[in-house]
Amino acid sequence: QVQLVESGGGLVQAGNSLRLSCAASERSFSFYPMGWFRQAPGKEREFVASISWNGGSTYCADSVKGRFTISRDNAKNTVYLQMNRLKPEDTAVYYCARRNLLYGIWGTDSSEYDYWGQGTQVTVSS
Repeated sequence: QVQLVESGGGLVQAGNSLRLSCAASERSFSFYPMGWFRQAPGKEREFVASISWNGGSTYCADSVKGRFTISRDNAKNTVYLQMNRLKPEDTAVYYCARRNLLYGIWGTDSSEYDYWGQGTQVTVSS
């Protein structure tokens, strides 16, 4: 069973950057698209970014486009979320997840993701 472990969250001031990492426990991770989602207190979980299985295509939500970048290193079984120019409204628990579509491209629908990490807290102060 695939396990996903996020890291890299923390407390930062608005305008600064953070890089989140998501490490998978199995090599098979490399054959699936991956995504990042976030959930703020009192709000529903929302899509942030997703990447195809080979890293060839990516997609980001409008709210983070131009500020966040998703990437992956399949040799390290790791996916990243580089977050620049952070805003207080980016404060949330960030989750990585595997999209259940072998050799698939990115996707925004959380119901298509089958394995989820435990989440990492990102807090942006104003």
